[in-house]
Amino acid sequence: MAAVMELEGLELQCSCCLQLFAEPVRLSGCGHSFCRGCILRYCAGRPRAPCPLCRCPFEPQHLRPNRELAALLSLIPRELKEELETQEELEAYGAAACNGLSSAGRGRGEKEEETGESSKQQEIAAETIQLLRKDLNKTKEYTSQIKSQIIKDFCCMKEYVERQERNTLMFIEQQQKAAQQKIEETIHQLTDIKAQTRDLCERQRYEGSPLTINKITLDEKLNVVKSAVEDLKRKLEILLLENYAQHLPPVHPPVLQQEPSVSSSSPESAAESPEPTISSQFSQWADDVTFDPSRVHERLALTAQNRRVMVSSHLSSYQPSPKRFCISQVMCSQGFSTGCHYWEVITKDSDGWAVGVAHEMIGKRDKLGRTEHSWCVEWLGPKKQLSAWHKGQETLLDKDKPLKVGVFLELQKKTVSFYSISDKEVLLHTFAITTSDPLYPAFWLYTLERNGSLTISQPNRR
Repeated sequence: MAAVMELEGLELQCSCCLQLFAEPVRLSGCGHSFCRGCILRYCAGRPRAPCPLCRCPFEPQHLRPNRELAALLSLIPRELKEELETQEELEAYGAAACNGLSSAGRGRGEKEEETGESSKQQEIAAETIQLLRKDLNKTKEYTSQIKSQIIKDFCCMKEYVERQERNTLMFIEQQQKAAQQKIEETIHQLTDIKAQTRDLCERQRYEGSPLTINKITLDEKLNVVKSAVEDLKRKLEILLLENYAQHLPPVHPPVLQQEPSVSSSSPESAAESPEPTISSQFSQWADDVTFDPSRVHERLALTAQNRRVMVSSHLSSYQPSPKRFCISQVMCSQGFSTGCHYWEVITKDSDGWAVGVAHEMIGKRDKLGRTEHSWCVEWLGPKKQLSAWHKGQETLLDKDKPLKVGVFLELQKKTVSFYSISDKEVLLHTFAITTSDPLYPAFWLYTLERNGSLTISQPNRR
């Protein structure tokens, strides 16, 4: 009876078929166990499925046999049989006492058989323990190999970055020396010309000479170096996303407090803003908006504290969300129902995109600008055409592709306006808004087969 009571506390039944486990396997993510046949039928036809118990995603090819549970199950039928036979023997004890000598002899034979069965069980338990210890050693060795490979990969990346840093600093020093030499030569030539003649015509002729026109400045060289460093940083970030995004745990960025009167642009956004920039006339209404990890497609990766969204070749490890888009779109976490609001988006790194606003209840498969409660401007690569979209209706805009788009949402007047931001602010299009519900910044990236990105930047304040 005690063995039966103890076994009742163990989870020996599959959650799918509610029967004792048959060929139990363990999921790689959460560690829950199921019958191999049950879990394969559950995820048939899907390369990736959620756990039936905790919804943690897993892939069928990563199923691992649960040898500990299989070994335990191999012992359970004998223990149950032994316990049940003992209970029947106690209940029928009075009747057995009247059966005589032959019955007693049969009882002694059964006890000898039980003793032999117990010895077999002990041998099986010892073999099981030995197998488990071997599996544990193999697991430790495999984990150690993975750690060594990760350390080796990141060491190579660190060495590459350090080498690039040394080369860049050396290049800057060389350019500084070259520029200094040029300036000293120019000063020497100016001194000679001044000593030779003081005639005004001669000075005017000198001012137009190639000596002044061809002068090389250090600022021009530094701009070239700055562009190369930014390109290297972007390539490293994409490399990390391509090779390690699906293996690394999700990073939760810190909560940023909104301070409308203070600019808090990150180094990434500041470095990648197109030049030249201007002070925005809407900066007094600038909002700190960030992409929402629960409203982004699984093939879009969020970086730079959720201010950059980019196409990735791997599925990102986001938490399950019923609001997640099934197409390559993303919304921001911040919504607005009153007042004036402004934000800017860098679009130069994408061949096809849409920037707009949408109602919170936009469908997971609804494309921006094709519904009643969404508005956007859109650039589509193959057509090389800028257009405005609302309620499925397209308005062609006779404008060049903007490198940065500013969005001004004026809820008192119920309008949303889109501007091209370069050396001046150019109005692209203005929509009249027909809803009083909160609106959220929303974005679309053209095709998941090409690399592209959008970056939220802080506008320059006046």
